[in-house]
Amino acid sequence: MSEFVYTASEHAFQDAAQLIPGGVDSPVRAAKAVGATPAFIAKGEGAYLWDVDGNRYIDYVGSWGPLIMGHAHPVVLEAVCEAAHKGLSFGAPTVAETELAQAITEAFPSMEMVRLVSSGTEATMSAIRLARGVTGRNYVLKFEGCYHGHADALLVKAGSGALTMGVPSSAGVPAKTTETTLVAQYNNLENVRELFQQYGNDIACVIVEPVAGNMGVVPPEEGFLQGLRDITKEYGALLICDEVMTGFRVSFGGAQGYYDIDPDLTCLGKIIGGGMPLAAFGGKREYLKYLAPEGPVYQAGTLAGNPVATAAGLATVKLLREPGVHEAIVQKTAQLAEGIREIAQRLGVPAWVNQVGAMFSVFFTEEPVRDYESACSSDTEKFARYYRALRNEGIYVAPSQFEALFMSAAHTQQDLDETLSAVEKVLKAL
Repeated sequence: MSEFVYTASEHAFQDAAQLIPGGVDSPVRAAKAVGATPAFIAKGEGAYLWDVDGNRYIDYVGSWGPLIMGHAHPVVLEAVCEAAHKGLSFGAPTVAETELAQAITEAFPSMEMVRLVSSGTEATMSAIRLARGVTGRNYVLKFEGCYHGHADALLVKAGSGALTMGVPSSAGVPAKTTETTLVAQYNNLENVRELFQQYGNDIACVIVEPVAGNMGVVPPEEGFLQGLRDITKEYGALLICDEVMTGFRVSFGGAQGYYDIDPDLTCLGKIIGGGMPLAAFGGKREYLKYLAPEGPVYQAGTLAGNPVATAAGLATVKLLREPGVHEAIVQKTAQLAEGIREIAQRLGVPAWVNQVGAMFSVFFTEEPVRDYESACSSDTEKFARYYRALRNEGIYVAPSQFEALFMSAAHTQQDLDETLSAVEKVLKAL
């Protein structure tokens, strides 16, 4: 296959850069870390994307995770159109919000009550405020390389775009804002315990991606999540599982269902919006009762529970609930991850592939990737070449070494075979 042409995308990027900072509305999209011009997307259908130049890609980004049923699934589109015809937004309660909350609580037994919001950042920010309100404490403990949105207090050794861009924190965040943010090493319980021994009486919560997805996919080691549960209970702090990425994707009941963990609060996003802007946080009834209007912890949003987004999310969750659907997606993910491992090993290319449920990452390093430090050992220049070459073969992956890749129900065996063929061609040339 000859190299794809990106003339229209290049022109679109130049135009965008005149009006939008960096030419994009979210930093990683700019593809600066991989030395590429971003492909400007014209449409998506099933497992595929087409850019404005007419190039077709097999997509493993899926709008960064929510499109687990694929692009423009007809059932989801029908639900969106039906809702939109009734009105785009009301700023008032709808029955659909209760129906989605019911679906969430059935899938996540730890979530006895749910509050819908519009973004993952809003969900994590609100969950932390709630934890502080419940406990009357100030400190928040997070982990290196875990990204919980762009709220000021959480932009400390964050993953995702902050890691991709080489920015461990952000300008514009006052030092005092992060004074009560503690940072521990992922998969290091001893480090967590040391911090609790020093600050435990003032730690309101631990927030964790139960499977890290924002330094690339990094699974928890055996006993890590349960250890967090034990330590937080011992000190009276709340455990927050940030399942914005892993919810309904690692398993139907999220990572907490997969690893049998019972958190106090959970944050969800991505899939519960079915591709529309929607997220949620929830947890034990005794804690959610602290939220206004019942309690003293204020949280609000005009577009929270937007009827169109809620319809898309509810349709997606119902599709996932059908027998065998989720299991098939996970099986395809495991097949692709194992195929990439086998090719890299056979060709002698140092690569480490992590996969949990329907998400995976390829790291160009010889050592196992188990935390922020080992993720950062990856050869990012090699990844940049890999990204550019794969894109020219019609395979669309995230433009960053430190992002997860996602499978959908729409991917076929032919798509997997075509992807593995492209990976082999690219790795041979690296």
